[in-house]
Amino acid sequence: MNSAWIMRVTAATLGCALLLLPAAARSAAPLDGKVFVVDLGPKGKAADEKDDVLTFRDGRFHSKFCDKYGFGTGTYEATDDGAAVVFTTETVSESDGRLVWRGRVEGATIEGTIVHHRKPSWFNRNPEPRELWFRGRAK
Repeated sequence: MNSAWIMRVTAATLGCALLLLPAAARSAAPLDGKVFVVDLGPKGKAADEKDDVLTFRDGRFHSKFCDKYGFGTGTYEATDDGAAVVFTTETVSESDGRLVWRGRVEGATIEGTIVHHRKPSWFNRNPEPRELWFRGRAK
């Protein structure tokens, strides 16, 4: 093969890859810029917390309600299944353990579950995970 042909094929391949990058970047964080107001509560019970604000920005997820427990932001992963965007994320608190969020955004509505893996303590060395739900609308 001659080197000119190899250079042309390489340039064409790189050009195609560069054209696809913006689409890949958009789909990497499909919820960025979205803000939701949600109610949440223990699984099987009524909401015990109203009007939490969930924010998706720069590939990260944040729950305003969880600030008071030391939970920060977490990187989220999301996929668009055609009907909705399904996401997962994990936020961590040095004092309170970790929260695993799984949710679904369809139009202006959001709903999902949270599993709170509480941090062990001297009086409860192996705490059971606590399951919660959340549901709300775009702000």
